[in-house]
Amino acid sequence: MRVLLKKKHMAINLPLVVGAALVDGINPCAFGVLIFLLAFLSKTIKNKLLMLTNGLVYIFGVFITYLAAGLILLPILKSLGTASVAAYYILALLIFAAGLLEIKDYFWYGRWFSLSIFPSDVKRIKTHKSSIAGSKYTAFTLGCIVALIELPCTGAIYIALLAIMSQTNLDVGNLSFLVIYNIIFVLPLLVILWLFYKGISVKKFENWRNKNKAFMRLITGLVLIGLAIWMLLFTV
Repeated sequence: MRVLLKKKHMAINLPLVVGAALVDGINPCAFGVLIFLLAFLSKTIKNKLLMLTNGLVYIFGVFITYLAAGLILLPILKSLGTASVAAYYILALLIFAAGLLEIKDYFWYGRWFSLSIFPSDVKRIKTHKSSIAGSKYTAFTLGCIVALIELPCTGAIYIALLAIMSQTNLDVGNLSFLVIYNIIFVLPLLVILWLFYKGISVKKFENWRNKNKAFMRLITGLVLIGLAIWMLLFTV
């Protein structure tokens, strides 16, 4: 017999969407891949405007892929929450566990198990990095591929927010929140690209990332735990 999830009002609001997206957007995985690709661009493309446009197309690929993933996952998570209280609880506990892993990395970065890009996928990015220096189409395709590869590292906050969103009516308002989330998610990438275009070196970006990556993990972990508690409090 299925145990149905009783519908309580789980308020999804703009501050929650914006805050979660900002924290998700400063993920060291997303920063690391973009910085690596910018370093490659700086060596292969001498035309700065072409470098900027290819970078923008790459980020647009990331945006479109994340948005499409949200549109696919949202009805799936809604069905999951409607079908079973246990399934929704398990998802919330997995989000909570992901938060603990991120906090662990604040104290012991990279030790034991971490939410990160799989080593085989890192090799795949390196293999296809030349795509970003080619046509706009290949730069866009690489953005789509990287967005999917990054999901194990960057997807936990997104899934938690989608789960909360799935417990409300799937209307135009929620879908607009999804678009806003993904715009804000790529905003830090756009800022890095623009600063790189204006002359800040890749080395400075990488030094900043290495200096702050543990703190970024801590903030992500705290947000994940907060979202998991939100899910549990508004579920029977």
